Amino acid sequence: MKVVALVSGGKDSCYAMMKSIQYGHEIVALANLMPADDSVDELDSFMYQTVGHQIIVSYAECMGLPLFRRRIQGSTRHQTLNYKTTPGDEVEDMFILLNEVKKQIPSITAVSSGAIASDYQRLRVESVCSRLGLVSLAYLWKQDQSLLLQEMITNGILAITVKVAAIGLDPAKHLGKEIAFLTAHLHKLKELYGINVCGEGGEYETLTLDCPLFINARIVLDEFQTVLHSPGSIASVGVIHPLAFHLENKDTAISLSENDKTSDSSQEKKGSVFVVQGDFPQRSEATCQSNSETTNLVEVRDDRICISKTKKDNIFSICCWLQDSCKTSAGSHEDLAVVLKHIESQLAGYGFGWEHVLYIHLYIADMNEFAAVNETYVRFITQEKCPFGVPSRSTIELPLLQVSLGRAYIEVLVANDNSKKVLHVQSISSWAPSCIGPYSQATLHKEILHMAGQLGLDPPTMRLCHGGPSAELEQALVNSEAVANVFNCSISTSAIVFTIYCSAHTPLPERFKIQEKQDSFLKQARLLHLDKGGQV
Repeated sequence: MKVVALVSGGKDSCYAMMKSIQYGHEIVALANLMPADDSVDELDSFMYQTVGHQIIVSYAECMGLPLFRRRIQGSTRHQTLNYKTTPGDEVEDMFILLNEVKKQIPSITAVSSGAIASDYQRLRVESVCSRLGLVSLAYLWKQDQSLLLQEMITNGILAITVKVAAIGLDPAKHLGKEIAFLTAHLHKLKELYGINVCGEGGEYETLTLDCPLFINARIVLDEFQTVLHSPGSIASVGVIHPLAFHLENKDTAISLSENDKTSDSSQEKKGSVFVVQGDFPQRSEATCQSNSETTNLVEVRDDRICISKTKKDNIFSICCWLQDSCKTSAGSHEDLAVVLKHIESQLAGYGFGWEHVLYIHLYIADMNEFAAVNETYVRFITQEKCPFGVPSRSTIELPLLQVSLGRAYIEVLVANDNSKKVLHVQSISSWAPSCIGPYSQATLHKEILHMAGQLGLDPPTMRLCHGGPSAELEQALVNSEAVANVFNCSISTSAIVFTIYCSAHTPLPERFKIQEKQDSFLKQARLLHLDKGGQV
């Protein structure tokens, strides 16, 4: 995919670009958000790193790529974890910026960011990408920070600290230092105080002066001023204010003063810089459109709609399918629209809505119709209707017509409260397969973790792994374990039941291999989990 990279100047966003290229994508543009006032180094922002923003303009020249910049006009208005479009919020500045990049370069289909552990930041990038029809790439997500920091250094990221804000980090000693020379100290602070060695907790911020993507020039910081906040406290906060810097060509040196940060436009490798203006959007047209589309349904007699209900304690389930669908139905998607509408009515009758649904089992007669089925699904179940998180889901092809269960059979598990905790990662990463759309990886409710169906997908490429069914099962188990680990558990010690679906064409010997693979994987995972201090 062609990618626009969100860059703050830090090591993470630069290394995320390198990982995107490693997985076959092409960085074609850069995007940066900066303070409205050039004299301001740091904003009170949960989203954006702005220290060192005076130097970011030179990234265009260093990389030979167009750089789109926007001055941040918004503030932090929507502070809950799951973001909802809010005029005047700083997230809307990102929307305006990326929307303009997309207009200028229509071939762009993805956005790269350097999120490692912050759900707050990741969810907001994903929200903007979803609204713009772009794919979020977050290849650093959930990576071991100690290994990741060393990987960055080994692969040529030369970055210095431009902010320190943690106990054990002294502005007088540690500001302006290369991270390669601070690694041992950072690991010591991790042992003493539990800091994040990559600075994910705000312990420090960095500015990348050189990396393999800087094909034209490297940045040399000649002079800077140290600005202190809360001096004398246990953890003094210090930031760098750049005063002078220059670019050093990878062949010959190019002089660059702070007041002349752009060189002659005739330089062959020079990237262009564009400043993006624009007002905040007022409402989401896509939301209005999706809500209206749900009313266009085929009329079906009530006697053809089958409903089954079960109830236990604080949860209940509803099953719904359409009898004799082959007589009038145009396909699984049409059946699904009717079934979802009736489940919606059933939920409303209990005083509930889609936000109360924990899990959805979706069975269809023909997986070749998945795209059309999914398009119907997302018209009913949306982020807007599920403010606490969208349900987890599994989608399976079964011979429904042969047993008179229609073309689409739905089972929903519903809770009578809103205490669920949802994990929904839409970004493509190396962690686990992304869920791009209104279905989540897992939903926790009353100490029971309901996990979405997992395929044998290689997470960073989102392609089925090689090696046949047993290899696919192993990868699916790896993916499931990654999801379980987020909830501090393991499928090897905490799983109540495993349900494995395989193709009807899978020969019997291969099915035995699948069972053996599951047994061996769970034994190894159990030992690893216990070695890490996990409990049975």
